[in-house]
Amino acid sequence: MVTVVADRESDIYAEWATIPEQGFHLLSRAMVDRSLASKPGHTLFAAAAAFSLAGTATIEIPARQPDRAKRTATVEMRFGEVEICRPRGEKDRTLPKSVRLRLVDVCETAPPEGAEAIHWRLLTTHEVADAAAAWQIVAWYRVRWVVEQLFRVMKTQGLNVEQSQLTTAARLIKLVAMAVKAACLDMLLVQERDGKHGQPAAIVFSEPEIDTIEALVPILEGKTDRQRNPHPPRGLARAAWVMARLGGWNCYYAPPGPIVMRRGRERFRAMHEGRLLGSIMEQDMRLG
Repeated sequence: MVTVVADRESDIYAEWATIPEQGFHLLSRAMVDRSLASKPGHTLFAAAAAFSLAGTATIEIPARQPDRAKRTATVEMRFGEVEICRPRGEKDRTLPKSVRLRLVDVCETAPPEGAEAIHWRLLTTHEVADAAAAWQIVAWYRVRWVVEQLFRVMKTQGLNVEQSQLTTAARLIKLVAMAVKAACLDMLLVQERDGKHGQPAAIVFSEPEIDTIEALVPILEGKTDRQRNPHPPRGLARAAWVMARLGGWNCYYAPPGPIVMRRGRERFRAMHEGRLLGSIMEQDMRLG
């Protein structure tokens, strides 16, 4: 099963109407208040408001620069089935006149003073039979930012995959597969930078690399408490701290993101290879 998770710019009728194959699904935040084929004269957003309350939950809302601080939000969730009409301005008249979808509506009940309430109208091709399935749709949508950060590492600021000179699809797929793996490692470092999961460094780095990381810790630490590596030895959070420092993070202000981790890992690779080469040369000199 493949699910494409996207934000409002992906709310395009032609996408909903042309699912490529079975097992392929779309999950997008609605941008357009579409007319409904099932209820002439009614619109998508009004239908969402009329759904029965299916549950409430507390979710963590990440910060969004420059206007939204991180906060905890209490939300109400409603869901139901809708049938959207083909837009009048749609030029491709071969598309079906309507498409049946599921709509999950999530709305914050009491936003902080001066803050815009969270309101997600999530359209999907997945079946949503009960509240548990609806909350699963919400959970999938909430990882959208992680997915976008992954692609950010793969693109211009990171691995620059779009500048590839490969000319065949097969070779490009192989290149992208390698880039995805590399970007996933950077995202692992970001997700463990606070040490909240207690992951070992070995899930990303080899034992010789971990030795190099430990050797770099005292070199990269500063004089203040905030410039000390607070994480236990041989943990992934400790390694993430080293990668962030090598990537230009100064231990203050915003926490390090995936681009900083990518730069740090590139610099670390050169340092680690230099350290290994130095050890080989030292052994050769001893052997005479």
